[in-house]
Amino acid sequence: MTSMISVKEFAERRRKLMDRMAPDSIAILPAAPERVRNRDVLHPFRQDSDFQYLTGFGEPEAVLVLIPGREHGETVLFCKERNPEKELWDGFLVGPEGAIERFGMDDAFPISDIDDILPGMIEGRSRVYYPLGKDHAFDNRVMDWVKVIRSKVRAGAHPPGEFVALEHLLHDMRLYKSSAEVKVMAKAGQISAEAHCRAMKRACRGGYEYNLEAELIHTFMEHGARSTAYPSIVGGGANGCILHYIENSAPLKDGDLVLIDAGCELDCYASDITRTFPVSGRFSPEQKALYEVVLAAQYAAIDAVRPGNHWNHPHEAALKVLTQGLIDLGLLSGSLDDAIASEAYKPFFMHRTGHWLGLDVHDVGDYKVGDAWRELEPGMALTVEPGLYIAPDNANVDAKWRGIGIRIEDDVVVTKEGCRVLTGDVPKTIAEIEALMAD
Repeated sequence: MTSMISVKEFAERRRKLMDRMAPDSIAILPAAPERVRNRDVLHPFRQDSDFQYLTGFGEPEAVLVLIPGREHGETVLFCKERNPEKELWDGFLVGPEGAIERFGMDDAFPISDIDDILPGMIEGRSRVYYPLGKDHAFDNRVMDWVKVIRSKVRAGAHPPGEFVALEHLLHDMRLYKSSAEVKVMAKAGQISAEAHCRAMKRACRGGYEYNLEAELIHTFMEHGARSTAYPSIVGGGANGCILHYIENSAPLKDGDLVLIDAGCELDCYASDITRTFPVSGRFSPEQKALYEVVLAAQYAAIDAVRPGNHWNHPHEAALKVLTQGLIDLGLLSGSLDDAIASEAYKPFFMHRTGHWLGLDVHDVGDYKVGDAWRELEPGMALTVEPGLYIAPDNANVDAKWRGIGIRIEDDVVVTKEGCRVLTGDVPKTIAEIEALMAD
């Protein structure tokens, strides 16, 4: 599948990274390895997110090398050679020539020659940027290349004196999304929104949780998103109170809610949507009361996503609404300030209100700078996902509330004026949900 990000943008990312690197340095980044599923069957290949961000190159057994100031080209890719016999079995390979022509690399070599070529590129560079500890086998190869250089010190070779985690530079870049990235994420959000709508309509026919999961996957693939961004959560009834429930095998029961947390991955970018709705198409009074609290909390949190506010502002806004709602419904007692200070809400709301979103569903980027929450800036993408979960065995509340789990989640990008919701095509008010399910 052709990337929705241009070759020019990938080149600009590499240039920006090299501009941040120290003088006389080199960066080395391996592609994701293939993973065995069972015996001789492999898991579907998914490129390493950092490698994808800098190259758009979707093959395993590849290594990107960035060498600022190199006379024969600063951007080098080692990759598999073209092989007609192998391609007959496993499909097209780009090859070194294609890496230059199609992916904008300055230079490229067969991956089989890396042991002979790369030590010479490292030699004379004082600092190596590398994802330390991410891949033990590749760590050993890097050390072997350094040992080759060290063995030639008496002949005048200069081994690097410092290794630095590449993530310190790269992950801060990834935190700020370009207009092209936002466009991909918005498209992923639209596909996922349609999938959620179709799952809502399917729920009225009953069946099992996996019937709704099938509806999601079908819609994703129908629109060119070949995989989920994470294992889909389809929790009916009390299963909605299990935050990472992925068994998705229980029957759908009339009178229960269904919590679906699911999103597709498009061009390696994640979407992440949660909606909660009644199997029957109509909310009960207790379900409606809790749902309105969560929805109001989400609106308050989204309103707090704007430049100048810090990362924790949306969470604080949601927490106040959720806690006051619990007090108003008699699930908590005392004052709002005391309930928040004592964390009395924790049995009902035990997670934070969002996370960074991008090439990873829990995307890279620091949430604090030093000891202070990070300030929100245009281009940052995050989820907003408050929830309330009344455990089925919670004897401290009236039985009518037990087993109700509700979460509402949307994908949001910070803009100059405030924020843009990328996943607004799926209903979330009670009236909208009931109308859709009745259609």
